[in-house]
Order: sequence, then structure tokens, then C-alpha cells
Amino acid sequence: MEKENWVFPAEWEKQEGILLCFPHNGNDWPGKYGAIQWAFVEFIKKVSQFEKVILVVSSEKLRDKVHGMLSTAHVNMEKVSFIVHKTNRSWMRDSGPIIVKNGKKRKAINFNFNGWAKYTNYKLDKHVPKKVSDFLNIPVERAVYKGKPIVLEGGAIDVNGKGTLITTEECLLDPNVQVRNKGFTKEDYEAIFKEYFGVTHTIWLKDGIKGDDTHGHIDDLARFVNEDTIVTVVENDPKASNYAPLQENLKRLKRSKLENGKSPKIIELPMPHRLEFDGLELPASYANFLILNKAVLVPTFNDSRDREALNILSEVFKDREVIPINAIDLIWGFGTLHCLSQQIPV
Repeated sequence: MEKENWVFPAEWEKQEGILLCFPHNGNDWPGKYGAIQWAFVEFIKKVSQFEKVILVVSSEKLRDKVHGMLSTAHVNMEKVSFIVHKTNRSWMRDSGPIIVKNGKKRKAINFNFNGWAKYTNYKLDKHVPKKVSDFLNIPVERAVYKGKPIVLEGGAIDVNGKGTLITTEECLLDPNVQVRNKGFTKEDYEAIFKEYFGVTHTIWLKDGIKGDDTHGHIDDLARFVNEDTIVTVVENDPKASNYAPLQENLKRLKRSKLENGKSPKIIELPMPHRLEFDGLELPASYANFLILNKAVLVPTFNDSRDREALNILSEVFKDREVIPINAIDLIWGFGTLHCLSQQIPV
């Protein structure tokens, strides 16, 4: 029997919609739950202007409340569908399924979310892939490798849809901190990427940005914007905590090759100025943008570098509307637009 070729489509490929989860408590945003709810409404509104929103809510009571808030904000409710399922958190990029394709067929992969190998309260989040696949009416498959469940968050990987994937050593290979898959090597991961995503070539960056609760997710660092171009965040102040790790990643990208043996085009994005709240350095990054069918939503931070980042991304995404979304409240939960969402390819 010929092996099926399943592929993880690039984010810019045609989407049916975006999966989001409305926060039902403020635990990830201590002291800011009120602001966060309206930030979410605005996020949902912007996505719904371009495509469907599939919104996970914890209860029918919350669904009714959110329906009212969205209506107040003049959201077109025909574009919003609800899945009632209680979750621990709202980070759909990581607990939600990754949808892969084989021709016109789709299936959802459940990568056994475990709270980033850091938090113990993730038992409700484990059911999100099944709930979403039931809603989409597509099969769901639990990811395993050599008989063991594979833990891999969507925020840890980025693909060009042609066979190349970017990830970090810090997230996947650290032997001591937030260990997802004990004993897994680069070769193990590359075999997994091939089997589940159709990936034939992996670019390994080193470390993530400071303050990243996930310990090195790629979606705060470097992203494909088309099949041969990568944008990567760079810190130009040698005194800044992110200077050295981001310079190292830039060096690696400049040496890297794509699946076809060619060098990718590398475009540098600035980092926002250091952002702190309540004694913590927050992982604010312009790389956490979300690509939609006809738009790109970019997190902004009330920072003079916002404009620079938006200009660079507008040049890169000439065929899409580039829209800033204020993420100053969202980032208090240690993530923004890309971390909170998962695209559903057509």
C-alpha cells in the first residue's frame, strides 16, 4: 500500500476559518480580565471581516454573554460559530489540533498538549482537538512515535508548505527545562515532521526570546512569509537581553537552506522596546502576527517601533491588508495573536 502524503499547509494558503477560545477566567491575565475580554472582541471582529471564526466558549452562559458583547461591537454574527467546551486556557495554537491535508482530504492531529511541560492544569485542554475535529466533521489522529505520544505545540513550528520547517533547539531539545519528549533527538523530530507534515528539511534555530513561558517557541522569533522568505526579529541594542540569542538565530538563518537547496531570503524585523509589567519582562514580539486570507494581523505595543514593523510587513505582504492590533493587554498572558489562534485550512 502506498504511503499517504499528508502536508501541513503554509499559513498563507486558503483558510476556512480561525479557531479561537474566549477566556472564561482571568488566570492567565491577573488583574486584566476585564480589558482582555474586550481585546478579544476586537480580535474576533477583525478576523470575522475576512473569514469565519470558530470560537470555543466554556459554557452556554458564557456563549450568551460573548454573543452580546460581539453584537455590541457590531460583529457580523453569521461569521462566528461556537463550540461549547470548558478549557483550562485559551492558547489554541498549542492545545488546538494541527490540520493537515492530503489532496482534498483533511485530518486533525492531536499532539498531546501537556501545558508546555510546565503547568499541571491542562486536562480540559487535552480534549480541544477532538471537539474541533467533531465540529469540522474530519477525523482526528493522536500523534505517536515509536509507540510514545508526541508532545508538540503549534507555536513551536513554522512551515513553508513546500517541505521546510523552522523550530528551536531550546524548545524541543533542552534536556532539563520543560522537556516535552524525553530523549528525543533532532533525527527523531525530523522523522516526526516528515511523517505528520510532509517536511523534508528542518532549520534549527537556537534560543527563544526572554520571558517566553513556552521556553523557545518559534512564532515569537522567525516566520515564513512565503515559500522562500523568512522574517526574523533582531534586537539592535547590544545591552538588551535578547541581543545575543537573536544575533545567533540570524547567523543560523543566513547559513540555512530550504528543501530545494536554495538559501532563503531573510528579512529583519525590529523588536519592541523592553516591555515590563509587575516586575516581569514580557515576550512582546512583532513575529507573532497572524496571516488571514486577505489580511495580516500584527500585534503592536504602543511603541515607536510598531510603525517600522508594520511598514516592513506591508512590503512583504503586498497582496494583504496589514492591520495593527493593540496587544499591550494580551501580552500580559505571555502571548498574543498567533499564540491564541489556529488556522483551519480549506
